[in-house]
Amino acid sequence: MYFDNYKQFPDAKLDMKLLWEYDLEKVDLSAMKSTVVQRVVERGWPDDWYFILNFYGVDGVREAIKKIAYLNDKDMYFVSHQFGLPLNEMKCYEKKQSVKQHWNS
Repeated sequence: MYFDNYKQFPDAKLDMKLLWEYDLEKVDLSAMKSTVVQRVVERGWPDDWYFILNFYGVDGVREAIKKIAYLNDKDMYFVSHQFGLPLNEMKCYEKKQSVKQHWNS
């Protein structure tokens, strides 16, 4: 995994700008795991990755990734490779496959 050294950064902080539309005083990072992980996958910097890996654990992040409804192709393939997730176990891949492609037949 690209971030194998995440335990060397226990003080990494999550950039709360990733959750800009939420009331930051009421944000429960445990309850919003899927949202937080999706934002970090899409827009996070290394400190954000270190934070989620330390806060949720590798297995917690892996499980959250499986539940994300949408990721672009680049992000989907990146997390699939980095976390050893088969594409068919990811909700975003399953949803993408169920959408009919008009010009790609």
